[in-house]
Amino acid sequence: MSNIVDPLVRQIAARVRAERERRRWTLAQLAEASGVSQAMISRIEREESSPTAVVLGKLSAAFQLSVSSLLAGEGEGETGEERVRRRADAAEWRDPETGYRRRQITTPRFPAEIAEIRLPAGARVPYPAGAYAFIRGLVWVLDGQLTFHDGGQVHELHPGDTIELGEPVPRIFANDTDTECRYVVVRARHQQP
Repeated sequence: MSNIVDPLVRQIAARVRAERERRRWTLAQLAEASGVSQAMISRIEREESSPTAVVLGKLSAAFQLSVSSLLAGEGEGETGEERVRRRADAAEWRDPETGYRRRQITTPRFPAEIAEIRLPAGARVPYPAGAYAFIRGLVWVLDGQLTFHDGGQVHELHPGDTIELGEPVPRIFANDTDTECRYVVVRARHQQP
């Protein structure tokens, strides 16, 4: 077994730990707020486990941060003048459970979060309503077909289709086909009325 830790696993571990400590939460408090077990949170913080997309969604909801924020390193993108970002420089995170892949297009200094997602055939990724608190969002399908569960509504989205996200509700991104689906998620923070 290799002792080499994926840099993104290390980055996620540091960010989860930093956000928990910033709030002065114990593991038990974060577990209660997120619905993720203390044991799993501990394994993530110790870089022993890469969280799934579902776990990241639950943690982001508890922290009232986006998944993109948890994937970004502490202070990443806050300094520097470089505006060109090469594809090879954008780390791609892979969900160990579903094979879902996420590549951040924008840095944290940009006012909107843009991510490219590749959802494998047969994959389903649910997110709790809390993952969408204080967030305005849009999903834009580039390739394949996305079955998007928006609370109680189900939308079949095809290449070129978009959906603007409304009030926070539980959502499921599903690929019920036998080919990969590629889509873009655009998110911007807003104040709740």
